[in-house]
Amino acid sequence: MKTTDLIRTKGAEAARQQLPSVLAAAALGTTTLITRHGREIAAVVPVAAVKSKTTISLLSLAGSGRGLWGSDVGAEIIRLRDEWNR
Repeated sequence: MKTTDLIRTKGAEAARQQLPSVLAAAALGTTTLITRHGREIAAVVPVAAVKSKTTISLLSLAGSGRGLWGSDVGAEIIRLRDEWNR
């Protein structure tokens, strides 16, 4: 089966109600992005798209958290623990 580059979007409730058609579309090569309140939260993708990638780099994800804790992670963790002990 040849996959295509088709992408469609459905709300979470519509995707739930239409799951058989979403799965059938994935079998034909269509990716369906599932949104909740306008934000993309999941994707139903053709299995060929997943099997073609052997590893997925977490660093490529948007919002990877890099720099989230500052330059001294240990000090930040101690500060957060102290916050709970008050």
